[in-house]
Amino acid sequence: MTHFKKATALALLMSLSGTVYSTAASAAPDYAKIEERKNAKTKIMGERTGKKVVKAFDLYNEDKIDEAIAELRELDPSNDFDKATVNRYLGNMYAQKEQYDDAIKYIRLAIAPDALNFKDQADLFKLLGDLYAGTSKFQEAIKTYRDWMDFTGEEDPKVYARIAQGFYELKQYNKVVEPADKAIELEKEPEKQYHMLKIGAFFELKQYKEAVKVAETLVKLFPEDPKMWTQLGSFYMQTEDYSDGLTVMEVAYNKGYFEKENHYKILSSYYSLNDIPYKAAIVFEKALKDGKVERTKQNVTAAASYYHQAKHLVDAASYYEEAAKFDDDAELYRKAGSLLLTEQKFSAAVVRLNKALELGTDKKGSTYSDLAEAYLYQDKYKQAYQAIVKAQEDPRTRKFARGWATFIKDKAQRKGVKI
Repeated sequence: MTHFKKATALALLMSLSGTVYSTAASAAPDYAKIEERKNAKTKIMGERTGKKVVKAFDLYNEDKIDEAIAELRELDPSNDFDKATVNRYLGNMYAQKEQYDDAIKYIRLAIAPDALNFKDQADLFKLLGDLYAGTSKFQEAIKTYRDWMDFTGEEDPKVYARIAQGFYELKQYNKVVEPADKAIELEKEPEKQYHMLKIGAFFELKQYKEAVKVAETLVKLFPEDPKMWTQLGSFYMQTEDYSDGLTVMEVAYNKGYFEKENHYKILSSYYSLNDIPYKAAIVFEKALKDGKVERTKQNVTAAASYYHQAKHLVDAASYYEEAAKFDDDAELYRKAGSLLLTEQKFSAAVVRLNKALELGTDKKGSTYSDLAEAYLYQDKYKQAYQAIVKAQEDPRTRKFARGWATFIKDKAQRKGVKI
């Protein structure tokens, strides 16, 4: 919020002048009239009003703002210039006290007669726009900023940016881009925030490809800013451009630009989506070990999934089991057991599969079938047969289990084992 600067009485007397105008600000820039206003003769405040204003400023400079306001409010100037000047100072003082409704009231009164000098009138338009924006009156703020442009005939990138911000706050996202582009065009040095306004609007409009284009521009403008890289990398996920997304996130990773847990998740996801699951697993595992990614059930399960996708089944089983231990997840124990069975770790598979059954897995048929196989390859025919009989109780595995039961029984008899 703009604050009123303290001034000495002498400085005040030197500044209490302004131009008198006969018309209000025009609806569009009238450059001839603007030049006339700029070059118009100045007018000094009336002596009586001037003395009171100086006294008010003395109080203000002693940090007696309430007393200064009271002094100004006692005034009842007889002409528009004096009235506007007093209201201008009241508005500024109320703004400093953060009494914004009063500040708005007096600044509007100061602007209304169009009696102040050119610069003071122009500054008040900007201040009023800022006050409206600061109190969430965005429609009024936008109009006031445009009034400032009409009055001065000037274009200010910051004013255009505030207009764009106002439309964004009003959720009129389709109106954000034009003033944001004007702000970008007029600003001497690139300003990230102006581009971010466009990105925000495009996202709200679900125009993700347009948002990506802006993010690509930001990377070119600010190549040393880590956030520009990670932002662009994450945006490619929205457009399903997984190849470019991987390229950008790899650059950010190698440069040490990752600042959030989500960055490691996105990079690993890109490796997986680009059919490079082993790299996904390695990157994610390192992030877990380094504490960059919290060791939650969800994250540990993700590591398991990447190793599973990469066909590193023992590692996958280890992570599935770790994830299962968070809340005794029967399904994850079953997965761990099944993968260990595939890798011919039969004894270890039995332990995990039995744990899944103990915890009440919903896939009893397939779990008992895997358990039977694990026992069979250890020549534990009785346990294998008992497991395959239990598998027959599940309609989903009944037919398969019956065939296996016959096979196991026959093999046991050939080995001289009575079932």
